[in-house]
Amino acid sequence: MEKALHIENLSKAFGGVPAVKNLSFDIDQGEIFGLLGPNGAGKSTTINMVSGICRIDSGRITAFGYDNRSHYRQTRRMLGVVHQEIVIDNFCTIDQALKLHAGYYGVEDDPEWRLELIDLLDLGPHLDKVMLKLSGGMKRRFMIAKALIHRPRLLILDEPTAGVDVELRHGLWDFMREINRNGTTILLTTHYLEEAEQMCDRIAIMNHGELVALEPTRELVRRLSRRTLKLWIDRPLETIPAGLENYHPRLVGNNRQLLLCLPTDTGVSDLLRQLSALHLGISDFETDQSGLEEVFLQLTRDGGGS
Repeated sequence: MEKALHIENLSKAFGGVPAVKNLSFDIDQGEIFGLLGPNGAGKSTTINMVSGICRIDSGRITAFGYDNRSHYRQTRRMLGVVHQEIVIDNFCTIDQALKLHAGYYGVEDDPEWRLELIDLLDLGPHLDKVMLKLSGGMKRRFMIAKALIHRPRLLILDEPTAGVDVELRHGLWDFMREINRNGTTILLTTHYLEEAEQMCDRIAIMNHGELVALEPTRELVRRLSRRTLKLWIDRPLETIPAGLENYHPRLVGNNRQLLLCLPTDTGVSDLLRQLSALHLGISDFETDQSGLEEVFLQLTRDGGGS
């Protein structure tokens, strides 16, 4: 089966300053793929090259087997893009814009599909409003409908929930899951790491234009995250007991709480047996595992310029 998106040795510079450096990755058909990175990492530049907005300096991009330069009409028709910036015609109504937009891709207007999108994105009460009259969240919904109106096989969402309220964000998550179940592949960039962790099958992390991680989401978090064991001690400790150095121990809470970092391959029970032999007087304990946010910071902590 052809890859939904194949990026091979992709590079781009502006004024001699590299923005994307020799980037390569694939997206499988039917997956939700996350592309993450700090501001200036090269995410939006990559998306702009995929969608044809930005020229490629070197490298190759194919969508479902079609080269996006030599077969640009086919690839444009297969892609739907929701850009980070809100791009609308302020003088068109939602209804007018959606009726026209499929034609830009050489696709006839499909009233049944158009009405389904209007219903799914709750645009019905606003069809006769011009864009200037829409809220920021409603403009986001319209941009997603516009990107899907020609039934693309790959939907690219560049920060789709930026600046929207929590209720709308969760509503858009549900919508993305639904269209993905119906066969649409999704490429998502987001600064909301909770969003990426919940939505994405695999995650690529960029920093300074380069790929620094590419793994299934759960495996990435499992491999790089750290577990913390927090102990409550009956009496203040003057010093940290010997033998715990490998766990990066710290005393907090007036020296009555001991924090220990556990490697992913170390069981809590083994450490508890070691602690029991120290007779610390432990009254309670809890464990906590870091998530994607800590992994992201660990991989990009040297700073990053999207």
